Amino acid sequence: MTIDLITIGGSAGSLQVVMEIIPLLRADLQVPVVVVFHRKATPQPEMLIDLLDARTPLTIKEAEDKEVLKGGQVYIAPADYHLLVETDGSLSLDISEKINYSRPSIDLTFMTAADAYKDRLMAVILSGANADGMRGMEIIKRQGGFCVAQDPLTAQVAFMPSKAIAREVVDQIASPDEIAGIINLCRPSSRP
Repeated sequence: MTIDLITIGGSAGSLQVVMEIIPLLRADLQVPVVVVFHRKATPQPEMLIDLLDARTPLTIKEAEDKEVLKGGQVYIAPADYHLLVETDGSLSLDISEKINYSRPSIDLTFMTAADAYKDRLMAVILSGANADGMRGMEIIKRQGGFCVAQDPLTAQVAFMPSKAIAREVVDQIASPDEIAGIINLCRPSSRP
């Protein structure tokens, strides 16, 4: 599958799912992965990075403003910042108002990624308790991107993936290990 960016969004219950997916990803994955969690700022934000980094040979890092996306890296949206994907393949941080009561907003990351990557984008929606991510997935689907929802039966909080499935914007419904398998099939295009 030709994909140049993988975006993953989740809320309540999604950290556990990402911790199941990350160890199963190929060490030679050449597609960048952007993960947006709904989370609060903590005094030690590096704890989340360390927790995930211990589970994979891929580079796990908190996304930085103006950083250019690179294959083999997993970028975590910082707490209390929206994470935007720019058309030049870089990231931007934004502190505008919350969307769906959240900052970072999954919708905003998904929508900007859809604008930048169109049919070369994969979006994955995980466990969560609100509708953040649905609008973004609709736009990704319209742009020709590939959308995956966690199987609601495997989600701690099924509302978010169930909503995406009900909106008929999902190409595949998958368990956490199946999501890792789908990601592992992704290969970057030769397009800039």
